[in-house]
Amino acid sequence: MQATRLTLRDFRSYSAAEVRFGPGLTVVSGRNGAGKTNLLEALYFACTGRSCRTANERECVRFGAAVMRLELCCEDDQGTHDLSVGFQPGEPKRLRVDGAPVERLTDAAARPLVSVFLPDRLELVTGAPALRRAHLDQVVAALRPARAAARRSYSAALAQRNALIGAIRAGRAGRGSLSAWDAELARHGVELMADRAAVVEDLRPRFAAHAAGLGLTGDPEVSYRPRSKAATAAELAAELAERVESDLDRGFTGHGPHRDELLLRRDGRELRAYGSRGQQRLGLLALLLAERETLAESRGAPPLMLLDDVMSELDAGRRTRLVELLRAGGQSLITTTDLAHVPGAEDHDVARLAIAEGAVLQEAA
Repeated sequence: MQATRLTLRDFRSYSAAEVRFGPGLTVVSGRNGAGKTNLLEALYFACTGRSCRTANERECVRFGAAVMRLELCCEDDQGTHDLSVGFQPGEPKRLRVDGAPVERLTDAAARPLVSVFLPDRLELVTGAPALRRAHLDQVVAALRPARAAARRSYSAALAQRNALIGAIRAGRAGRGSLSAWDAELARHGVELMADRAAVVEDLRPRFAAHAAGLGLTGDPEVSYRPRSKAATAAELAAELAERVESDLDRGFTGHGPHRDELLLRRDGRELRAYGSRGQQRLGLLALLLAERETLAESRGAPPLMLLDDVMSELDAGRRTRLVELLRAGGQSLITTTDLAHVPGAEDHDVARLAIAEGAVLQEAA
């Protein structure tokens, strides 16, 4: 599935724009503040129904406008598909696939899978474990669509167990129902842990290879560290039962897959705590490339890859290596302030967009 055309209305700095993308690499150039990152965010938003930059999506509506709208045209072997997102602050989003309203774009088969690298997304390496868990679960859902509901089922059971713990603490309920929710949480929990472990095992050799290829020295590795040692639902339920008193003391469930960790390490030390900013960027990029390769093998095509300002801290050799990987297959967009920073940007099979002040000034291939 490829994105061919994006129409923006009142999104961030864009009052109105229509952008066409090449089937392979598209290079988006412009000075800082011109709107390059906004364009990548709009494309991500049109593919997923959510922003990749902010939880406060009111920020995505252009200042002075009441509503923003994105329309994305995609193509695959079966034909063309249209995705649209309408958003007015204070109102539910209006999401459509081929004209039909949907609850979530991420559940739609008729959309490009998408991966994004932003400088701000370095928090995925340096931030709280919850960010890495959420990212890992998104990768699980992309690789194994039939397993996407496991995370939602676990979250629902966790919320119910936490609500019951709160009621017990307040004297509004007894402990009799806890064992039932332990069993329910454990049932979904072991499935979630198994999905995560299998995906990380697939990513592990690819991450190491890409990290080394990008110049991350040492012994780079990605690994999954579950909080629980349980191998079965019964074992996880027993672990939860053992911790009931501490859960009642703190007021929430303190054990289970919602406390797991995805680790990025170099020479056995976490990049989060011990890596330089440059090493952290390379680790994040290697993770995204490993996911891209794994998705390509599993789903038959790599995801659309959006890379914002990725070249600014890479030397010439690493820039060349990255572009070679991207041009080997699949669709990707790279933003830059200088075309010279992207090896091969002037080649005939590379599409080029020039952006200034929230407008697309040039489109060439």
